[in-house]
Parts: sequence; C-alpha cells; structure tokens
Amino acid sequence: IKKNVKIGNNVAIGSNCVISNAVIEDNVIINDGTVIGKIGFGFKSIKNKIMFIPHIGFVKIDKNVYIGSNCTIDRGSFSNTHIGCNTMIDNQVHIAHNVSLGENCFIAGQVGIAGSTKIGNGCMVGGKSGISGHLSIGDNVYIGGQSGVLRNISSNNKVMGYPAISMRNFVKKMKND
Repeated sequence: IKKNVKIGNNVAIGSNCVISNAVIEDNVIINDGTVIGKIGFGFKSIKNKIMFIPHIGFVKIDKNVYIGSNCTIDRGSFSNTHIGCNTMIDNQVHIAHNVSLGENCFIAGQVGIAGSTKIGNGCMVGGKSGISGHLSIGDNVYIGGQSGVLRNISSNNKVMGYPAISMRNFVKKMKND
C-alpha cells in the first residue's frame, strides 16, 4: 500500500498487490498480483518530441467490487478512473486511465479497456475482448468474447466480432461462411 490510498471496511487485498492513488470503499476483494493506481500510458507528440502526459487523478472503487488476480487499473490522468458498485472483474484485465465502469458489470479475463471509455450499468464483456479509447458503451450491453469494439454502442445491444457488429449479424455471417 503506497501513498494517497483510502481503504474502507471489510476490504480483502491479496499478496503482491501494489495500490496507490486510490479510494476503495467497503466490501471490496482484490486478488493477488493486482496493481491499482499507477500511471497509465499517456503520451503526446509536441513539436516532434514525445511528451509524457501527467496523471494526477485517482482510482475510485465503489462498494462490493471483486477484482481478480494480476489486473491493472490505471489512475486517471486529469479525471478519475472509476469502478461502480457490484462490478466483477476477472483475472488479467487491464483498465486504462479515466475509464468509468458502471454498476453491476461483469468483465471476463484478458479484457482490455482503453483510456477514457465510459461503460454503463449492467454490461457484460466476454473474455479477450478489446474496447478502444474514448468510447461510450450504454447500459445493459453484452459484448461477446474476442470482440473488438471500435465504435460507441447504445444501451441494450448485443455485439460480437471484429469489428464488433450486432450479435444477429455476426451469427448470420458465421452461418454464411
């Protein structure tokens, strides 16, 4: 446990975790090897020089969140990274800076969510899926495993594939192939 950390009641933290720049509410489980609140991947080219973008935000983890082993949740750059209540995150998930995950979400193993993406409540993301940065994913969205999300998705949709398309169109395409 490093600097700028506030931990609520009944929080379980596994072995070999590194936590900094985080506010963790009650009843959170963080499994072995997870890193929370470290600097994300933020660079900008200015006059042909690669400049590092400072990260001054926090990670806010709401109540009753489960975080698997060997996950990485980056601190925000200029705003916070946020994990909503009752969200369950599997092993080996990467959540980049400024991401906001809603309440009651399920994120399966090996998912990567790029910076500044907003995901609504009640969403499910299948294993090995990738979600590009600066996107908006509505409430109750289902993203099938190994999908690549490159566009915003409105609420109550099911998508799959690369690039992710409606589940219905994906199934039709698979039947025709």
